[in-house]
Amino acid sequence: MVSNQIIQKSMTELKNITGVEFCVLDTTGQYIYGDQDLYSVDMDVIKEFVNSEADSQAIGNVRFLKTGNEDEGMYIVITLDDEASYTIGKIAVSQLKQLNDAYQDKMDKNSFYQNLILDNMLLVDIHNKAKRLHLECSKKRVVFLVEVDGGDASNDNMALELLKGMYSGLSGDHVTTVDEKNIILIKMLADDNGAEQCEMVANTIVDMMNTEIMQNVHVSYGNIVSEMKDVSKSYKEAKMALDVGKIFYSDKNIVSYATLGIGRLIYQLPVNLCKMFIHEIFGEKIPEELDEETLSTLEKFFDNNLNVSETSRQLFLHRNTLVYRIEKLQKVTGLDVRNFDDAMTLKIDLMVVNYIEYLEKLD
Repeated sequence: MVSNQIIQKSMTELKNITGVEFCVLDTTGQYIYGDQDLYSVDMDVIKEFVNSEADSQAIGNVRFLKTGNEDEGMYIVITLDDEASYTIGKIAVSQLKQLNDAYQDKMDKNSFYQNLILDNMLLVDIHNKAKRLHLECSKKRVVFLVEVDGGDASNDNMALELLKGMYSGLSGDHVTTVDEKNIILIKMLADDNGAEQCEMVANTIVDMMNTEIMQNVHVSYGNIVSEMKDVSKSYKEAKMALDVGKIFYSDKNIVSYATLGIGRLIYQLPVNLCKMFIHEIFGEKIPEELDEETLSTLEKFFDNNLNVSETSRQLFLHRNTLVYRIEKLQKVTGLDVRNFDDAMTLKIDLMVVNYIEYLEKLD
């Protein structure tokens, strides 16, 4: 139902323009707008009018009008039974119907997108309902997920309202939720530079959340799709990107499905297989006890494509100091990270260890 506040605002504007007094009630006889002392109306009369086929009825010097039916959301308008008041009553009914239709369209659109991303619709229903809601099916879209750090309900609501303010008014975009954890943005894109648009939108969301409501958020997004029916695919990818990002890229606020790399593969492996891999490669020498200095050195070494000189420069280390650390690591793990195959093995192992630790925390 349309909120009473919206109805009161619209009816007050009409009254101020026309100078004509009237009242608006719901089907239970509850006054939504107007002075109930203006008209002495029996509740039984209202019930009889609600159940009748008539759209308008005069009883004594009072005129009753109503909108639609109870299933669609019915309102009763009461005015005096004179020509001017009757005309204003009909205008009020028309405005109430428009407000109700707009609300219903909004609810229908929200329900459509929720069912779409959850794969609860047949292909033929997607096209038929999209057409009825005036939504273009063959347009580029991508799904973003926004998660507020901390999980506080009030912060989540502020983030939801901010995101709606940023994108709900734009043609083709929609903001919704399907659970208490994440906010969903379905974004329509221009035909060119889709990847750049996605990155720009993600950065804008992070910046706006930080500056407007002072909340840190994590944003993920799936691949761009060209058909409405594939929006659910982009949603699932965004959901996976958010989960994988927490495990392997926790230092990043923005993660896209396309950049998940090997983390996406590890995330889909059974835990027993991951543990077996670690044991087979290292036996009892599992490199989970590496100190922070060694881990940060390794991360920088991998970032620089195993380049010793560039890594030592960025870490402000003498080249020999870095070589010493690498050789010390080799004694512990049996792997020489200057060799690509060994470096790859250790990189995967550290990611697998992170994955297992993440799952253990969930338990």
